[in-house]
Amino acid sequence: MSESRAALRYAKAILDMAKENKALDAVEKDMRSIASTISDSKELKDVLASPVVSGASKKKALAEIFKGSHAITDGSIAMLVDNNRIGMLNEVALKYIILNEQLKGKDVAFVTTAIPLDAAMEKKVLQQVASLTGNQVTIENKIDESIIGGFILRVGDLQYDASIANKLSNIKREFSNSL
Repeated sequence: MSESRAALRYAKAILDMAKENKALDAVEKDMRSIASTISDSKELKDVLASPVVSGASKKKALAEIFKGSHAITDGSIAMLVDNNRIGMLNEVALKYIILNEQLKGKDVAFVTTAIPLDAAMEKKVLQQVASLTGNQVTIENKIDESIIGGFILRVGDLQYDASIANKLSNIKREFSNSL
């Protein structure tokens, strides 16, 4: 099973549990915190992906980092550690956010740029994505200098990569294939 499908299943299970306990917003707040923390920390990504670091150490570290989280969030992290799936915590958090926003009749557009979006550009992106999806849209802007310029837009399962790094990669591939 692909990591993405597994992450979606975990996110759906967490969403169902949060819905039962009327804790959708509290868990979403935690998931946003998890997603931004993991995205911003290469060291944390490496620790979560490392087979050398024990599950107990990962669980203890995550409990300390995300202290004060809702019980459902804590239980979800523990479950992912116990099932050796903690490496997909960031993806589970992102899928949960998307599912919860869709439940509210909204979509989340994840826009990755080399520099932060200014207000005018954010407004343009919101209008374009809203016209494409027909839903109310919120934007999550992630900064990744490695894309050099341009942007990567993700809405649900759709992704549009207009980054300079992607274009350079395509040129390199075409050049390699023509030799």
